[in-house]
This record gives sequence, structure tokens and C-alpha cells, in this order.
Amino acid sequence: MNKGTTKRMIVMLVIAGILIAGVIGFQTFKTRMIAKAILGHASPPQTVATAVAKEERWKPTVQAIGNLRASQQASLGAEVGGLVTAIHFKSGAAVRAGQALVELDPAPLRAQLAQLQAQADLAALNLKRDRAQLAIHAISQAVVDTDAATVKQLQAQISAQKALIAQKTITAPFSGRLGLRQVDLGQVLAAGTPVVTLQALDPMDVDFNVPQAQAELVHIGMTATLRSSGAPGRVFAARVIALEPQVDPGTRNIKVRARLSNPGGKLLPGMFADLELSSGAPRDYVTLPNAAIAYNPYGATVFVVEQAGKGPDGKPAFIAKQRFVTPGPTRGDQVAILQGLTAGETVVTAGQLKLRNGTTVLIDNKVKPGDSPNPQVPNS
Repeated sequence: MNKGTTKRMIVMLVIAGILIAGVIGFQTFKTRMIAKAILGHASPPQTVATAVAKEERWKPTVQAIGNLRASQQASLGAEVGGLVTAIHFKSGAAVRAGQALVELDPAPLRAQLAQLQAQADLAALNLKRDRAQLAIHAISQAVVDTDAATVKQLQAQISAQKALIAQKTITAPFSGRLGLRQVDLGQVLAAGTPVVTLQALDPMDVDFNVPQAQAELVHIGMTATLRSSGAPGRVFAARVIALEPQVDPGTRNIKVRARLSNPGGKLLPGMFADLELSSGAPRDYVTLPNAAIAYNPYGATVFVVEQAGKGPDGKPAFIAKQRFVTPGPTRGDQVAILQGLTAGETVVTAGQLKLRNGTTVLIDNKVKPGDSPNPQVPNS
């Protein structure tokens, strides 16, 4: 190889090295510019509302929504058919147990009763005469026994006839308040036709469901407070009187019934009511507004706000960090945190959907979610 060839190879190698270095430098510059652009367009701080976790003393409670029902209720109807001859009530009236409400025409049955009574009287006279004849051995004992049986048979028929006549009068089986009248004078009723409803409004019953996880907190005899929009501003005291001895396999709830006084009849069957049952000794819980917790299939989480130095303006900068927590009992708008949080920590209560772990946040607490242990629905 001569000197000219060697020089050309060296020149070519130098040029190739310069080209490679240029490509590498360009790629490095490009990467730096992209990174700078990304940093220059980073997400701005997100505005959130916060609340401070606090420790409160709670008495274990069970909250439920129930349906009010009369302690006794019935749809009154005729046991037998007949013509309505008298109506002794008005719609919505209060009645006493045993009070006559509707009378059906009993005339045919009374005529049959008179006939049976006459036959019974004659049978009794025959029995008396035959017993006198038996005393002087004029007739046999069999005749007297037959007479006695005839008397008993007629007396039984008389009792049955009187029962049929009594069925012609519809009476109140218990004291309470009547509903709307569904019968008119002169109407011919068929057996079983509804006439009017009757409901005992004091005391009242309320049926509600309790999750199986809280079943051990509920027992017969425990007290509960009840509120209903049907009687705004009033609080009623109820007492648990019965529990369904099985769990509903569809809802995993237990049905419970409580009873309460209803003076003045302010509460009506069919109304819904909010109940709170207290059980056990008070406990201390770390509490948060329920809005602070995100419930997910993999667990419940909150965003805890922590200070992260100072911002460009010299003011404290804050970031949000996601944390798993174990929620416990609830009370109104509040929820107890069993694990994962300590009292005094600041937690995001609004704006969580915009956050990721480590997002910078701005705190604005002008609008806060509900945090009342006993929220009330405003009157419309």
C-alpha cells in the first residue's frame, strides 16, 4: 500500500467519525429539547378541598331506613252475602273494638231461627212428658234417649242460626281508624266483598333491614330514635320487638320490627322513616367526611396532603399522596377510619378525580362536603 492510499483512508475515517459524532450530538440535542418541552408543559397544580382527620367518640350505632305500618290492620268484608240495610260509620272515623259498622238484611235467617226455636220448645216438652212416662214404666229408655238427642240437635241448629245472623253485622275487630267507605246503602254484597279498611295507628310498627355484618348490634328490647318527613322536627322513640330468624339470601339483610307511640296519629302507614339504633359502649374513632373516600374493587383509598417544600413564589407547596385505608362504621355524613390514617392528617375531600399519586395541589376550602353526624333534609 502506497502513501497516497493511506492518506485517503485516514481522511475517510476522519470524515466518518465526524458524521457519527454529528448524528449522536443531534439525537442528544433532540432528546434534551423534548424533555425540556415536556417539563415546560407539566400539569399545573390541581385545586382541591380538604379536611383534617379528627378523633371523635362514637357510640356504636346502626342506621336504617324503614317503612311504617299499623300495629294492626285489616280489610273488613262480609262473611256472608246480603242486602245492606244500615251503615253505622263515616269514612276516616275512629271506632272502638266491637262497634257495629254495617248491617245486612237478616230477616230470612231470623224467620228460620223462630222456626227452629219452636221445634226445640216442642222437643223439650216431649222429653219432659216421656221422662214422666218412663218413671211409671210406660215407655222404654230408648224413647227418652231419642227425645234428648232431638233437643240437643235443635239447640245446636239454633246456635248455628244465631251465628249466621251475627255474620250479617260487620263489626270492628279492634280499635283504630277507618279508611274510605266502599259500600252503599241498598247494595247487595257478595261474601268476601271489601267494605272498609281499619288500621290501629297508636302504637305504630316500623319494619327495616339491617346488614348481616351489623346483626350482632341489634337485639329485642333495644331502643331506637325515629325521624320522618311526615312529622318534620319531631323525634320518636321506638323499641325493637321482633327479628326475622333468618338472613335474606338475596340481600344478606335481616328484617327487624320496632314499635313506637304515635300520639295524634301524625305518622301514617306507608311513610318511610330514618332510624338510628345505639348499642354498646362508646369508642374513639378517627373520622372523615364520607366524600373523602374512594371505594374501589381493590380497596378504599384517600389522598393525604403533605407539604413538599416551597413553590416559586416562596409559599408552601403541597402534594397529594394516595393511601389505602380501612373504613368502619358510618354516622350521617361521617365515616370512621379503622386503619391507615391518624388524627391530624389533612385529606382531600373534593377534586380527587383529577389527582394522581404525587400531584401538586392548591387548597381551596370555600366549598366543603357534608360532615354532619345527623344531617337533616331541608323542608321543601
